Amino acid sequence: MPNITPAPTLPWNYIAKLVCIGDSGTGKSSLTVRLCEGRFSASHDVTIGVEFGSRIVPVGPPANASLDLGAPNGREGHGGKQEQKKMKLSLWDTAGQETYKSITRSYFRGASGALLVFDITRRSSFESVTQWLNDLRQIAEEGIVVILVGNKLDLAEQTTDVQGGTKRAVSKEEAEDWCRRENIVKYVETSAKSGEGVEKAFLEVAERIYQNIEAGKYDLNDRRSGVKGYGMGGGRDEAKAPKTVNLTMNDTIRSGQGRGCC
Repeated sequence: MPNITPAPTLPWNYIAKLVCIGDSGTGKSSLTVRLCEGRFSASHDVTIGVEFGSRIVPVGPPANASLDLGAPNGREGHGGKQEQKKMKLSLWDTAGQETYKSITRSYFRGASGALLVFDITRRSSFESVTQWLNDLRQIAEEGIVVILVGNKLDLAEQTTDVQGGTKRAVSKEEAEDWCRRENIVKYVETSAKSGEGVEKAFLEVAERIYQNIEAGKYDLNDRRSGVKGYGMGGGRDEAKAPKTVNLTMNDTIRSGQGRGCC
C-alpha cells in the first residue's frame, strides 16, 4: 500500500493585530509581559511609541466553550473530532503619555482588536477611556473588536482603613454601564501581578475576531483588516513580534496563578 503523508499541522491558522491603549501607568505593558512571558515586573520603563509581543491562542471549538460565547452565527459543530483552530496575536503595546499620543494613534491603523485599559484604583484613568475610544474609532477600521479592561485588581482589593474600605475607585457596575452606553462588547477585570483575568481578556478579543472571520467580515488579503490567514504573506508585522508562546487549552480555565509560558 502506498505511504500516505499526513497533512502538516499549521503553527497557527490566523494572525491578528491587537493594540493595548489607555493612560500611562495603567499596566498595559505589564499585561502584555504577563501574557507573553508569564511573569510580572514591579518596575517597567515608560513605553515610548510602541512595544511588541505575540502569543498563540486557541479559538473556536472546543476551547471557546470556556468563554460561553456560543458558535459563530449560531452554527454548531458538524460532529466528529474538530481540529482546534489557533490564532497568533500580534500585540502592540502603545504609549499612554500625552507626549506620544500623535505617534500612538498611527498604530491604531490595521488593528482588528483593542484592549482599552484603565487602573481600577485611579479614577482619572477611567475618565480618559471615552477619549481613547473616540480616537480609536476615528482611526481604526470600522468593526474593530474592543473590550474594556480594569487592571490592578490586586490593589483594588486591598483595605485602606479600619472600616474595611478598599482602594477601588471604579466599581464593576459603573464600568459595565459605560460599556453598554458605548457599545463595548465586554468588561474584564485583571491583575497583571497575579495573572488573574489576563488570559481571559485576550481570549475574549481573539474569539470575537475569530467569529468575525467565520462570518466573512474580513478580507484576509487586505492588510487594513488586521487579520490574515497562515501563508498569505506580509510577514513584516510578525518579525516585529519575536516573543511567541503557546497558550494551552488548560490555561483557558485557570486564573490567578503566576506561571511560566510554554
